Amino acid sequence: MKFDLHLHTTRYSPDSAMEPEELITRAREIGLDGVAITEHDQQWKPDELADLAQSGSPLKVFSGVEISAREGHFLVYGLPDLNDVGEGIPVGELLKVAARHGAAVVAAHPFRWGQPFGEIIAKHGPAFDALELVSNNITRDTREKTCALLAEHPMGKTGSSDAHHAFDLGCYYTEFDVTIETLADLVAALKGRRGRPRHRPGAKLSSGPVEGD
Repeated sequence: MKFDLHLHTTRYSPDSAMEPEELITRAREIGLDGVAITEHDQQWKPDELADLAQSGSPLKVFSGVEISAREGHFLVYGLPDLNDVGEGIPVGELLKVAARHGAAVVAAHPFRWGQPFGEIIAKHGPAFDALELVSNNITRDTREKTCALLAEHPMGKTGSSDAHHAFDLGCYYTEFDVTIETLADLVAALKGRRGRPRHRPGAKLSSGPVEGD
């Protein structure tokens, strides 16, 4: 199943130009099976998400969150609320909160803007369920650094668009080898490293194409 796991809409991300309805239409056009909306430091309310998911069916529509932690940005899937993960939270504390709730944590665009991501791993170990290997905000250089780090500290890998505009959606995505019907299924698939980063032919690929395993 093909999922874009990192994207933003106008509903809760002020820097996005993608309306939720555009998201649904575009995701269907390009053949995605599902999306996880990861607004900046916000999660969709359950009733809002249910309405959008119903309009998008059979497309799977989940809500995660992109947390602006002290050390950088991290995608979290499976938190019941954001009461304990405010903006600026230390990543160590974020990992503890996620563990309490059984949530999955994916590092968004490692090494971006000079982030010393190697130091984060040196301090916390390979504690993430996955690292984002490719996205619209990952360069070839930061991708190479992530590959080198993963060779030494194995973790899962994802591909996502980090789309803020509909035309960027699904440029990269994650292909799972298991059926995903619920958010719990997605969390389990990420924790089980059942996904592989992929690219959509013809899309703008800022960090280059993804070769098959």
